Amino acid sequence: MTLTNEQLMQTAVDAANDKKAMNIVALDLRGVSLVADYFVICHGNSDTQVQAIVTEIRKRAHDEGVTIKGIEGMDSARWVLMDLGDVVVHVFHRDEREYYNIERLWSDAKVVEKV
Repeated sequence: MTLTNEQLMQTAVDAANDKKAMNIVALDLRGVSLVADYFVICHGNSDTQVQAIVTEIRKRAHDEGVTIKGIEGMDSARWVLMDLGDVVVHVFHRDEREYYNIERLWSDAKVVEKV
């Protein structure tokens, strides 16, 4: 079974939540940007937690048969970007999330999930 983009977004949110990601936000970018349909944004409090969140999302996506198009930033674990196609996941270290504040950059997008 193929996941819809909304189901894939929810899978990423659930996986991040299971690894105790902080301040999980999903933004609906449809009609706002051609980059993706959804952004999932969250943060961890340490490099190890950031890596654990990304690993769990990758595992769940793989289990669902989703091809991950790319993962950037895993080595430094300060801002990891996961390209799942029409769902893009941003997993920040707490300090970087506060600095970049990408939710503000995408303030025109509707918040569809906030954990």
